[in-house]
Amino acid sequence: VNIPVIALCDSDSPLQYVDIATPANNKGKLSIGLMYWMLAREVLRLRGTISRASDWDVPVDLFFHRDVEELKKADEEQQQKADDAAAAAAAASAVVPAYEEPAAEGDMVAPTREEFGQ
Repeated sequence: VNIPVIALCDSDSPLQYVDIATPANNKGKLSIGLMYWMLAREVLRLRGTISRASDWDVPVDLFFHRDVEELKKADEEQQQKADDAAAAAAAASAVVPAYEEPAAEGDMVAPTREEFGQ
């Protein structure tokens, strides 16, 4: 067939039918997404579409798979945390009247400023 095989290989990957092995962590989805981002950027640089002097404005997280259900669940959890934090802040800032125990007859009470004449 005579097609060159290029592979993203970890240290334990078999290289029997691989022509070009690119060392990479091929176990995690984030590292594979990062490698595809780097590969796409390099292909565009080789084609002359983007310059090596300028940064590529495509964020790497666009190359990561995101499950829609997981995104919705994470958004709901984040909203719930924000609501809980707002409720806690509102409860903490609520004015609580100072409690003053009424003095019983015969109890010693500290004199007020008026009683001191000040």
